[in-house]
Amino acid sequence: MEHGAGMTAAAGYRRWHLANFASDMEAQAALESRAKISVECMSNDLPKILLAEDDTDMRRFLVKALQNAGFNVVSYDNGLSAYQRLREEPFELLLTDIVMPEMDGIELARRASELDPDIKIMFITGFAAVALNADSQAPKHAKVLSKPVHLRDLVNEVQKMLAA
Repeated sequence: MEHGAGMTAAAGYRRWHLANFASDMEAQAALESRAKISVECMSNDLPKILLAEDDTDMRRFLVKALQNAGFNVVSYDNGLSAYQRLREEPFELLLTDIVMPEMDGIELARRASELDPDIKIMFITGFAAVALNADSQAPKHAKVLSKPVHLRDLVNEVQKMLAA
């Protein structure tokens, strides 16, 4: 093998590799740009729901169902973390369980209403009687759905609340 031929092949390979690498990087940059635009559109155009649910499986289930219905959902496994997020940005709807660690859903809803009197609140709970109790200090305009809830019913109720 001639020394010059080997160098030419190596140089050719490097040029080909760099060109493909550059086009891969351009494609990746284009995808990332589109992804950022999609995320920005999602967060700007879709109604934002803050979900507080301590049951991991239920939380994932609800997030998936609401996202499939066209909502932008941010979820937390406890009331305190959800409240901290509410202090950072506005949401159209707070969907919360009642019995949770660190801060229960009723306290979360009460504080959410103080931060934003226009926020819509929905409890999804196995303890509906607690939420409806006059002594509970739950916001009076809150909607209560009892577990187990059918996804179709949940999505319909969310749509109704957001349309009101």
